[in-house]
Amino acid sequence: DVDYITGLSPVIAIEQKTVNRNPRSTIGTTTEIYDFLRLLYSRIGRARSYITGNEMVRYTDDKIVSLILQRFNGSKIYVLAPLVKNRKGHYKELFETLRKKGFLRVRVDGELMEITPGMKLDRYKNHSVELVVDRMRVNDKDPQRLRDTVESALAQGDKQVMIYDVDKDDIAHYSQLLMDPARGLSYREPAPHNFSFNSPQGYCPKCKGLGYVNIIDRSKVLPDDSLSIHDGAFTPLGKYKNTTIFWQLSSICEAYGATLKTPVRDLGEECLDEILNGTDRRLTLKNDNLGTLTPIGAYEGLLKYIDMQQDDDAGTAAQKWSGQFYTRCECPECHGDRLNREALHFFIDGQNIAQLCRLDIGALYDWSKNILDHLDDRDARIAAEIIKEINVRLRFLVDVGLEYLQLNRASATLSGGESQRIRLATQLGSELV
Repeated sequence: DVDYITGLSPVIAIEQKTVNRNPRSTIGTTTEIYDFLRLLYSRIGRARSYITGNEMVRYTDDKIVSLILQRFNGSKIYVLAPLVKNRKGHYKELFETLRKKGFLRVRVDGELMEITPGMKLDRYKNHSVELVVDRMRVNDKDPQRLRDTVESALAQGDKQVMIYDVDKDDIAHYSQLLMDPARGLSYREPAPHNFSFNSPQGYCPKCKGLGYVNIIDRSKVLPDDSLSIHDGAFTPLGKYKNTTIFWQLSSICEAYGATLKTPVRDLGEECLDEILNGTDRRLTLKNDNLGTLTPIGAYEGLLKYIDMQQDDDAGTAAQKWSGQFYTRCECPECHGDRLNREALHFFIDGQNIAQLCRLDIGALYDWSKNILDHLDDRDARIAAEIIKEINVRLRFLVDVGLEYLQLNRASATLSGGESQRIRLATQLGSELV
């Protein structure tokens, strides 16, 4: 027992155990560095169009009016407000609402139409609908009418307006949002959640922010093509049984001059494609006991059947059974970057947020120490505090010897010692007192 001890430094104890097994957890999210990068990109990221690669622009009302006066002076124009962009639907209620507001015309799929009572479109086709707010000849002596019309169009068109030049049959796009003026593509106002792979606004729609997808592996479904269907060439089906699926396969094989006892390698690629991916043809089934049958539904294919067993309502046993035929591979849409294409087209000093996360932490620390020198005065003032926080956290990771890792590295793949040092750096980086 002692009364008093002096001169001891405070001590922090961190267990050496592996961290989060969540596939969404990365070094960047664990250390909170990625949160600050998201904030940085939402504040000073420069957007480029993912169609043309041009830098996106944002206009004020006055700028839009002056650009129209400059480009279309003396021309006859239609001022249009975009309401629907390439989406399916009949839009009967939309046309009725516009008619009640007193609007007379719309432009549907590039064709001008009058709004009539009960008007509707083909609900199964994609349509683009723009409202004709006004028709006029542009005159710089009376800009007030143009100004009022543009303000009305921006209000109706969700901060976007289109100008149709009647004589040249040409369309120009203007927006208060980030927009590619050449193609009319617009982005949402950037916010931190637009760069998060854990948020629907930011993650890649194909892999839902995981960076990988599970696809059916044909070699697991058909391991040995020297066998016949009758002898169990297709693992999910097994050997021949007197059931509907084998009657359907028999019908497909007959159409190509083969039988269930023909080795799969001799069936031909077209026949194999129909077996795996389905066919629109109505199959006639022959069976010794039941005679000839024509089933109601089309044959959708073996791969579709396996895929259906992954649905939530299929049950745990069915999901486990179908899971054995899947292989994990890199997402073909985002190529492992986890984010949608809009988020990947915001750049700081020529780098998007995914490219920074692929850098070694040592290289990223060098980049963040020097980035303020490459920004203009306005961006540098906005970024200064955020960069300071990023630098503090990166320095701790370098100090504990983790400069060889990347921020996009999944937490579940780290060793015990690496996990321990990352948690240590996280605690010290958050200025624990």
